[in-house]
Amino acid sequence: MERYKILEELGDGTCGSVFKAFNIETFEIVAVKKMKRKFYFWEECMNLREVKALCKLNHPNIVKLKEVVRENNELFFIFEYMEHNLYQIMKEQQRPFSEGEIRSFMSQMLQGLVHMHGNGYFHRDLKPENLLVTKDFLKIADFGLAREVLSMPPYTEYVSTRWYRAPEVLLQSSYYTTAIDMWAVGAILAELFTLSPIFPGESEIDQLYKICCVLGAPDWISFPEATNISRLINISYSDISPTNLSDIMPNASSEAVDLILQLCSWDPLRRPTAEQALQHPFFNVDVHVPHPLLCDPLEPRLNNMGAKPNLELNLWDFGTEPDDCFLGLTLAVKPSASNLEMVHTVSQSMEEDILFCPRLNDHPEQSVRSSTHQLEFRNLLGLQSHHCSLTF
Repeated sequence: MERYKILEELGDGTCGSVFKAFNIETFEIVAVKKMKRKFYFWEECMNLREVKALCKLNHPNIVKLKEVVRENNELFFIFEYMEHNLYQIMKEQQRPFSEGEIRSFMSQMLQGLVHMHGNGYFHRDLKPENLLVTKDFLKIADFGLAREVLSMPPYTEYVSTRWYRAPEVLLQSSYYTTAIDMWAVGAILAELFTLSPIFPGESEIDQLYKICCVLGAPDWISFPEATNISRLINISYSDISPTNLSDIMPNASSEAVDLILQLCSWDPLRRPTAEQALQHPFFNVDVHVPHPLLCDPLEPRLNNMGAKPNLELNLWDFGTEPDDCFLGLTLAVKPSASNLEMVHTVSQSMEEDILFCPRLNDHPEQSVRSSTHQLEFRNLLGLQSHHCSLTF
């Protein structure tokens, strides 16, 4: 960690703290997550779902985990730094988004999901706070609840933030699929038009009621695996009629409304996949999606390090089992942020183990200590190279 100089603390939670820092060798601004729990073996680090997922997923619309550093039994995650999250952008938006802006955000999120689902993971906690934005670039973040698509159910019943939680999860089905991510995509799409959540339930029961108020009563055969169907039976759903979405979001086109209704289908089997959603007529209009390979907004700009919005990260520990241990985070902008100051430097004398996630081409000059641990992790990822240096 001697290569990183801490600029400021961004957030502190039960199981970890997050700092804004820069690499004194490359002058790159990064986000550093320091876990409060001690990690005595690399195997513990490897079992973190966030590490497993992010080391396997490499896509312009998925946040990059640059390094995992274990130093004196303390664990650090080094992430690329993003300026905002979509929630804060919507909160500070003075006017409705244009449909072109919404198409750009949604296209990038869906492209990230195509890569994620295609590589065997579903996110399980998609929400505006977990969609990070720098300029017009959007990246999916916070993979603490990510799970392998082919992992054996039953899954945990509590996943995702309530307002974006699919009804099959609210009904305590433990055999859900990637369709729960697509429900969240539909809720986020609607929120981009209204700038407020479409299903703002105050409890799980109220969440189901809010969904009924918008979509109408469900078809009971859509939930053959729900284990707590009485939750909906107790709701006086017979008197609830579906709402005309065009009345809720008059600025949305008919194509946008149709896509929302498809994504927010009660029946998970009727929801389009991420790839199918990108083929919807809503995206037939030419969309300007930033190309990170042509112009990467995350390149260091030290001459521009004046007062900028700071990121605030709220942290939660969602699990108690070793395999469930992760650091969940929500990013937001502190409106009262002051000019950046270097507060302190991490000790330069600590012994450390560094794991570089595989990115692009190898650079032999970047050495990685504890090569045995590195090869062990490379074998976990199915990498073929036997070099003891990994780059990104």
